[in-house]
Amino acid sequence: MEKNTKGRSSRTRISEESDAAKKTRKKKETKGSVVKKVFTVLFILGTIGICTVLFLLYGPYSGFREWLVTTAMTTMTHQYFATWFYDDDVIDYILNNNKVIETNKSSNPDLIDKSLANKTTYENEYERQILERDKDNNDYKIIDIKGKGYSGYLVAVYDPSRIKTVVTKKLGTSGQYLTKMAEDNDALIAVNGGGFDDPNFNSTGGSPLGITICDGKSVTSKSYGGSGGLIGFDKDDRLVLGKMTLAQAQKAGIRDCVTFGPFLIVDGEPAKVLGNGGWGSAPRTVIGQRKDGIVLFLVIDGRTATRPGADMDDLIEVMQRYGAYNAANLDGGTSSVLVVNNTIVNDPIDSSGAHKTRPIATGFILTKDDKDNSDHSLVEDKLN
Repeated sequence: MEKNTKGRSSRTRISEESDAAKKTRKKKETKGSVVKKVFTVLFILGTIGICTVLFLLYGPYSGFREWLVTTAMTTMTHQYFATWFYDDDVIDYILNNNKVIETNKSSNPDLIDKSLANKTTYENEYERQILERDKDNNDYKIIDIKGKGYSGYLVAVYDPSRIKTVVTKKLGTSGQYLTKMAEDNDALIAVNGGGFDDPNFNSTGGSPLGITICDGKSVTSKSYGGSGGLIGFDKDDRLVLGKMTLAQAQKAGIRDCVTFGPFLIVDGEPAKVLGNGGWGSAPRTVIGQRKDGIVLFLVIDGRTATRPGADMDDLIEVMQRYGAYNAANLDGGTSSVLVVNNTIVNDPIDSSGAHKTRPIATGFILTKDDKDNSDHSLVEDKLN
């Protein structure tokens, strides 16, 4: 009996070991199956992702391709997003089919009639927003702007004689932040101005493009072959847009100006936009003037997933909506800044994704009126 008992115990241990081995094997098989499934899912997702990217980059739908190339090629530091994927011929083809065709004529300042600003009846809601002034602020009015893929601010300035050009104090070396320019010039409002040379893509902003004039004095007088041209005010406070030399600008009585473009509206006639205009979607700054003399500053934010920014068509649409008779695109991207009482009120985003602006070469400001000692903090509180 004792011998049989030992035999049964031995068989029981063998059976128990066999069951344990089976459980271990099943666990390993289950674990291996899960890992295999995870890798399979990742492989499928990766394949789908790669195919999707390739389809967007090289497929029959050209919208994404055009957006990528035009947006990248108008930046100073991220053109490689286009050159990585496309050769020069493809890039040139896309840019030639997405551009702004400007009028060849300069604006006619004699068509501006400031007496029209005294209207008390309004053609539409947008004109009402412009002409009905804030009770606490007779100098300017800020209007929220929202559209598909962008948001920002439109500023109506009622006295164009107080709009001046400001230039970096480190001219030729580096730019300044617009908040510093506004503070140094005791400005109520400030927006960024024209473009600047950036040969090494270091964004120093020290050398303005083309012609720059401040209070009738020439600051820069370089030749300029880009889109647009001179953007500024004559001695009668009328916005002038034109391709001209310094001598021509002086003859036209230009008192304050910068250089950039493209021109969006000239004497009420909008530019023709092919495709997305060749500038992609990005933060933008625009200056314009209504036929009644009221000046419009438009600053658009962008560079987020849900708010990439505005293209040229968007800018023309907004400016026409609010009655701009002449309008021009100013420097954009990280340069697009609106400063109210020395504080940035929009949301600039630089190329790294940080919420900040950069030093720039020029700007337009609204100076304080000696007769007006009102506190504009209420406007700033509303924006915040």
